[in-house]
Amino acid sequence: MTIYPAIDLRKGRCVRLFQGKADQETVYFENPKEPAQSWKEAGATHLHVVDLDGAFDGASANLDAVRSILEVDGLKVQLGGGMRSEEAIENALSLGLNRVIIGTRACSEPEWVGSLIKQFGEDKIVVGIDAKDGMVATKGWVETSTTDAISLAQELESLGVRWIIHTDVATDGAMKGPNLEAQQKMANAVPLCQVIASGGITQESDVTNLQNLATKFPNIEGVIVGKALYEGTVSLRNICS
Repeated sequence: MTIYPAIDLRKGRCVRLFQGKADQETVYFENPKEPAQSWKEAGATHLHVVDLDGAFDGASANLDAVRSILEVDGLKVQLGGGMRSEEAIENALSLGLNRVIIGTRACSEPEWVGSLIKQFGEDKIVVGIDAKDGMVATKGWVETSTTDAISLAQELESLGVRWIIHTDVATDGAMKGPNLEAQQKMANAVPLCQVIASGGITQESDVTNLQNLATKFPNIEGVIVGKALYEGTVSLRNICS
């Protein structure tokens, strides 16, 4: 299982928000290249980066910070936040990113994501499905739609999507453990997709539990680990070994 350390960017800094709430921010690093280098040295091969300003405002706002992260050699980086136009996606991929993550617009225009798959290839486009009580949350989790997360995932799978990040918003940053049942339901619903689980990793046993789940649902490809790394309740070196 791939471990994806998370770097959330806001105003060029590495931060974490509690359940995506902009007014509950903790700044961990002024220079996001520092955690990227640390995670690489601890054994990470991939990074999950989110431009929070882009997610809230609809346009990429931290590309300079992304460039600094990409200066750390040997990491495959996926970026989300504000990826709502072909131009934004082209600009992001031109930096050397491994994949870009589509969130808000995937909910409102699934067919558009299908066209992106044809344009950029299935390995370059990831759809982020963030769910509150099973319903899709959008625009940096500020809004909850009337779209069922499982139904959206299945529609996107039929349109050619092969990578999905499934975040359970209620557990994200709460340090209470992941929603294993929700991750299992998602993986079972979209067998053609690689599912990256996100939200709730608090201790190393949480990663082990997801790894065990992945033996039954091998399309659970990876897990995103954020606050637990910054708070020191999970050792990246341990879970990457």
